[in-house]
Amino acid sequence: LRFEGGKVVDFGAQTGYDALKSLLDTDEGARHIGEIALIPASSPISQQGILYYNTLFDENASCHMALGDCYPDTTLGGENMSEEEVGTRGGNHSAVHVDFMFGTPDMKITGIAHDGGETPVFENGEFVL
Repeated sequence: LRFEGGKVVDFGAQTGYDALKSLLDTDEGARHIGEIALIPASSPISQQGILYYNTLFDENASCHMALGDCYPDTTLGGENMSEEEVGTRGGNHSAVHVDFMFGTPDMKITGIAHDGGETPVFENGEFVL
């Protein structure tokens, strides 16, 4: 997935290309991120070493990103906001919400601030304290 301005503008897949295209073409919101979750490699579910083939379990074993709808209740007062109000807070609306798991035990994530400053967030698959 290649993003520009917060939107998927290009994509590819070795398998499942048509399914991915269909997902992205669902509506305008399907091309935007609805969720990002950073899960350390040491999480209890990850430590099980089992692929459950059930998103509710598997998403807690690895970092994941969802394209599509956000969860409004993750922002203060969001459960009482209209779609438009959630949107003004950066929330996304779509008919879909599909998780993609990613991450490795050696994953590194560096946050980049508006001023260009860098802050380590993850090193070796774990949060930097």
